Amino acid sequence: MHPSHIPVCLFQSARLDFRKLAEGDFAALCAILQDERTMYAWEHGFTAEEVRAWVDKNLHRYETDGFSYFAAIRRDTGELIGVMGPLMEEVEDTRHIGIAYILRRDCWHCGYAAEGAAACLQYAFEELHAEQVIAQIRPENTASRRVAERLGMTVTGQFVKTYRGKDMPHLIYAIGRAQAQAFMQA
Repeated sequence: MHPSHIPVCLFQSARLDFRKLAEGDFAALCAILQDERTMYAWEHGFTAEEVRAWVDKNLHRYETDGFSYFAAIRRDTGELIGVMGPLMEEVEDTRHIGIAYILRRDCWHCGYAAEGAAACLQYAFEELHAEQVIAQIRPENTASRRVAERLGMTVTGQFVKTYRGKDMPHLIYAIGRAQAQAFMQA
């Protein structure tokens, strides 16, 4: 890869580097997004075409919003193990800065989700100057709910998102800037 095409690390956690997604990430993203067990909250693994559309959507979000899912790279191996980041979320016609995280299944139960989500939360407050950050989580997605709760986020509401013609209830977790600062210092 030409040196000018090497993605820049935007921020870090203890074990992860975060950078924008790049075209060269497609195979690694397929390994994550095509895995039905990883994508259980969506109720299906993505096709190659859906992965391509997902990548394109996130590259477009970088242009329009300045941020979106970032590649989560294990610093010790250089592997892309997930996608995490702040992103603009729409809940009932209102836009919010949210955090989201999808982790490769073989990296579950290693603390990467909570570590990475905490770094993304910090990035949202410090770099994006968010006053509040939300996470949209399906009620039965207990692993994601535990991550949000570990970050000090609490349920503040719920809504129904329609995906592929199906109504899917979601909980809205949220945390404000002051709450996050107090929680991170505790």
